[in-house]
Amino acid sequence: MRLNHLNLTVTDVLETQAFLAKYFGMKSGGGNQNLAFLTDEGGMVLTLTSLKLAREDEVRYPRTFHIGFAQQSEEQVNAIHERLKNDGFDVPPLSRQHGSWTFYFLAPGGFTIEVLA
Repeated sequence: MRLNHLNLTVTDVLETQAFLAKYFGMKSGGGNQNLAFLTDEGGMVLTLTSLKLAREDEVRYPRTFHIGFAQQSEEQVNAIHERLKNDGFDVPPLSRQHGSWTFYFLAPGGFTIEVLA
């Protein structure tokens, strides 16, 4: 059995879709301002749903909720961190947590991402 899909409600579907494709290599499966689909290299589908379609006023996730992008090496984590920082994203310093070299940040769309190795 494998995880097939995950749905995230986001503040801006198209911006979030473009961000995940640019920085994490997810492939667009099409979409519009209310609903979009992305896939990872393992075939998992990430659905992005607008606040309007979800009938919500704001994105609300529990404080500890996040999605993670595992990298093969600490150097890859460093490279993503540097790229995000250079592109103006507010990324905290890298740190060693739970045995991983990692950082967490708020992604466009209103949810937290962890990048780790």
